[in-house]
Amino acid sequence: MITDKKVEQYLYDVLPERDEVLREMEHKAEKRDVPIVGPAVGRLFYQLAQMSGARSVFELGSAIGYSTIWWAYGVGPGGRVIYTDSELKNADEARGYFQRAGVAERIEIRVGDALAALEQEAPESFDIVFNDVDKELYPRVFSLASTRIKRGGLLVADNVLWSGKVAQKKPREASTKAILQFNRLLYSSRDFFTTIIPLRDGVAIARKS
Repeated sequence: MITDKKVEQYLYDVLPERDEVLREMEHKAEKRDVPIVGPAVGRLFYQLAQMSGARSVFELGSAIGYSTIWWAYGVGPGGRVIYTDSELKNADEARGYFQRAGVAERIEIRVGDALAALEQEAPESFDIVFNDVDKELYPRVFSLASTRIKRGGLLVADNVLWSGKVAQKKPREASTKAILQFNRLLYSSRDFFTTIIPLRDGVAIARKS
């Protein structure tokens, strides 16, 4: 656990009720063990988009589209969110949720390699890049995302505390080592000002100067 179990539970108990689509996605994700950021982090994403005035978001690793909907709510009408996932089945399921949530027109669905899709984008194309792909790829995401985020934009990453494994003295897992490298890249970069929030599994928020 990243935080005290009772504190963690409180953070979720105090949340306002979500809309029908998000509640259904949360239920299905729990039942099928589908990784989603959950409502506490989802609200953070909405708030980040609103506070920064973001109009464009590139999401790396979208699964059934739970976080995508929060970003789409955040950018508002006329905003744009790019959904990426390697599985067509996930994308088809996500498409149905997007339509029911009323945000389908704000979301572009891309099936395939998320990093390859980001690599094709022009420099400084996005207000926010959200990183939630396989953890071994995190360092590479930093290199790709750095040049594709506008000045004043955000690089946001999930799972940066990795169930507390980042605190191990000698981590053995490649995933943990990659997250540690990613975090070091964020904090050592002169182009980003970074904060890690210990919410759920850790969320990194880095603003490009």
